[in-house]
Amino acid sequence: MQANYTLAKDPLSLERIRSILNRLEDTIIFSLIERAQFAHNPKIYERGVFKELEALPFYGSWLEWFLKETEIFHGAPRPGSPLPDEYPFTAGLPDPIIPPSEYPPILYPNTVNVNASILSFYIRSIVPRITTQASLALASLKRSRGINGDDELEDDGNYGSAATVDVEVLQAISKRVHYGKFVSESKFRQDPAVFIPHIQSGDSERLAALITKPDVEHRLLIRLRKKAMLYAQDFASDGEPLPNCTTKGKIDVDCVVDLYESYIIPLTKEVEVEYLLQRLDGMSQEEIDKLANQKY
Repeated sequence: MQANYTLAKDPLSLERIRSILNRLEDTIIFSLIERAQFAHNPKIYERGVFKELEALPFYGSWLEWFLKETEIFHGAPRPGSPLPDEYPFTAGLPDPIIPPSEYPPILYPNTVNVNASILSFYIRSIVPRITTQASLALASLKRSRGINGDDELEDDGNYGSAATVDVEVLQAISKRVHYGKFVSESKFRQDPAVFIPHIQSGDSERLAALITKPDVEHRLLIRLRKKAMLYAQDFASDGEPLPNCTTKGKIDVDCVVDLYESYIIPLTKEVEVEYLLQRLDGMSQEEIDKLANQKY
């Protein structure tokens, strides 16, 4: 999902931020539905399995190679890039062929990038769960063909297709999590004086309390569950949902909700707080005092 910062009148408007976060919910759910059609395929997450990659030479996993090549092709932002809502999973990317577009400064310069954590929890916690139905269906098919034991589980050979969707999911989750910086900047600008003392004292808990809205999070999870339940259905040719009597739907709805509740929301809060802790870096005390007395 892309955000147009060229036409946006106020990229830090909370209404605009909410709209983008809502659209990202759809993107993440639909991408997870696409990933759920393939089995787990754990080989694509293990380094050293595909010797073909070592000949390139590349010594990461199949997914890491897909991420690298996709980010090179798409010209993923590098550290210091003006693009404010995209962060690379791959270090040491070459310069893009076409120079990136110039955007007016929106966020304060910072070094917050939690993609390594996103990649880890996605591989270890989300993929095995979201692919359970496809993996079990594959095992049943293999047993019908006389394949039993370890060989019947998890691997359907769709390495390219699965990794392609993985990249889409990871990029969407990354954008959703790092959009916490926009939330923090927007709230900081509303009343800098409230935040500055806690930033200067490094009080992460107080900063988290300033930006946390439990009622908003509760409504988000309710909305997310309703969306996932709707999108998980199959529809007739006339657009009416088909009754789901014999299957669990196209996706594990509880997994989608848990992804947000246990991973995306907490990690976003960490990004918001870490961003705020860097919000005064490089500023003199005189500049900070002036900032405390102004509203944007």
